[in-house]
Amino acid sequence: MTDRRTPTWADDSELSDGEYERPPVYGQQQDQQQYGHVDESRQRYQQQSLRQYAQQAQTPRVQPTHPPQEQQAGAYQAGYFTETGSWRFDIHDRTSSYTDQQAYDTYAPYDPYASYTALEPEPVAEPVAPEPENPGYTLPPVQESAWSLDTRRSRLLGRWVLLCVLLIQAGLSLRLRGTAFQDEALYIAAGHYEVGNILHGTPVPGDFEGYFSGYPKLYPVLAAMVDSVAGLSGVRLVSLAFMLGATVLLYATTCRMFNVRAALGAAALFSVIQSTSFLGNFATFDAAAIFLLALSMWIVVRTGRANIFLVVLAAPPAFLAFGTKYASGLYLPTLVVLAVLTAYRHRGMLALARGVLLGAAMVALLGVAYVLTGSLGGISQTTTDRPKGTDTAQTILQHSAEWGGLMFLAALGGSIAYAIRPNMGEMPWLDKQGPGRWRRISLGVLLTGTALLAPAYQIHLQTEISLFKHVGFGLLFAGPMAGLGMSRLVGPHFRHPQLGIMLYVLTLVFGMVQSQYAYSFPDSREMTAILRTMVDRKGSYLAEEHEVPAYYLRDRTDYKQWQSTFGMDYKDKKGKQYSGPDAYRAAVRDGKFDIIVLRGTITPEVDQAVMDALRGNPHYRLAAVAPFMASRGPGEYRIWVKR
Repeated sequence: MTDRRTPTWADDSELSDGEYERPPVYGQQQDQQQYGHVDESRQRYQQQSLRQYAQQAQTPRVQPTHPPQEQQAGAYQAGYFTETGSWRFDIHDRTSSYTDQQAYDTYAPYDPYASYTALEPEPVAEPVAPEPENPGYTLPPVQESAWSLDTRRSRLLGRWVLLCVLLIQAGLSLRLRGTAFQDEALYIAAGHYEVGNILHGTPVPGDFEGYFSGYPKLYPVLAAMVDSVAGLSGVRLVSLAFMLGATVLLYATTCRMFNVRAALGAAALFSVIQSTSFLGNFATFDAAAIFLLALSMWIVVRTGRANIFLVVLAAPPAFLAFGTKYASGLYLPTLVVLAVLTAYRHRGMLALARGVLLGAAMVALLGVAYVLTGSLGGISQTTTDRPKGTDTAQTILQHSAEWGGLMFLAALGGSIAYAIRPNMGEMPWLDKQGPGRWRRISLGVLLTGTALLAPAYQIHLQTEISLFKHVGFGLLFAGPMAGLGMSRLVGPHFRHPQLGIMLYVLTLVFGMVQSQYAYSFPDSREMTAILRTMVDRKGSYLAEEHEVPAYYLRDRTDYKQWQSTFGMDYKDKKGKQYSGPDAYRAAVRDGKFDIIVLRGTITPEVDQAVMDALRGNPHYRLAAVAPFMASRGPGEYRIWVKR
């Protein structure tokens, strides 16, 4: 009799370690009843069959499920899972359900109670992208500019570089040597007379207010006080201090508007242009006026986010700049508009009130000054109603380009780059969007366009007199945009430093050559040494550049004793009135002057009239010839003495 036994794969006694008693099957019960024990060989056979089956299985086992039933007392459960994951069923329960077709096909030949129950497929969920794992270390964002944030280290480094720039600027100015130029001699000598008038009431020998290009009681008085202590060299050192101060203020202004890199570029370019080097060793109004304009511009920018009434602090230096040199008034509107642009982003429409306040303060100070002084003759004669010359617009533009073209091009490039892209790390205190395009364009047009004011006005006057100095006024305001242009040219992280170095070196070379050429004055030492033995306080003297001997010989002569060749009226012994070159011709024929000094290059028409009168004149003899060398070639002073 054959009996159907439980499949051998269901036996898991080897893994259960006797913890669960397997129900005996029919054959085992007979053996146990007959022999009292289970055949050990049969148990080993069943275990080997289990291992073989597990090794032959090619797919993972799917565990069947069994309908839950409540466990009755004394009854076995329908089935359970073994520790190996196999399904063990109980003979008391005649069903064993499989929900997987492959599992059913695999186990059905061995499970007499197997049944297949298909389940509805669960909805497939949309694949979810795995969340990115946070790396252990994240690199900080790389700034566009190496100095995009003005840290303490970058500011300290910038100041050291600025110190080097100032040393180079001082060296370029101090290398210029020469005796007093006629303007220097005039202003210092006039300052001495003005000091005497202030302290002792001594009459001033000339109407300095009527033809000076600045108020004579400002810079000339300062120059005379310094001259009394340190001479001409000391006065020129004061001019150097003013120009160095202007460079420092330009650096501070640009640093406030943009960053340290742009500020260094602005200071570096401004410090080596021709007008800066020249005016740094030139004792005239110009250096003081540039410094005062730079101070006013710095105050305007520095108070951009402060109380709007603080902008009034910029009015006194702007007013003093105008009083020091009347041509500075050309740049006062730039300061007013700059006061609006620098505050518009933070103050909105209140920025307009800021500009009105600054303009009103300037006008008020000018009104008070006019009431106290009561003279505007110098303004009209030297600035507003200056006689027109014969220089063409092409000549003026060509010379303007030679004296400041490189820095102007840098400012133009900076303005265009700033209009296209607001930030390259220059303004860390602004958001990434930066100021609006309208404000960027307006700022570039204002600052860069200011550099064109002096050439445009002198084209109107058709003269380039003093243009080489006035170019520096406009380039001071264009400096921030020039520094920004140099920073953009170099690129982020100093990508192209050779371009910035090339721009600086070219500007330096042109500035050195041009300033040396402009500074080559006639050496008057030999001429004044000869005159010192001839002059006294009783004679009358005619000199082509009378300011120079009047300055050097002021201890032996009075200013009124000297007559220039720029204009004169004369009545001869017969009572006939002359003016212009005819006046000089008649005066020389009559022997009016005790000494005549000519070099034949300043007023050629008058010089020719004097030479015609000297030819065959028994009143005069040629006493000495003093040669000199200037930038335009050799020359000589010819000195005639009355017999």
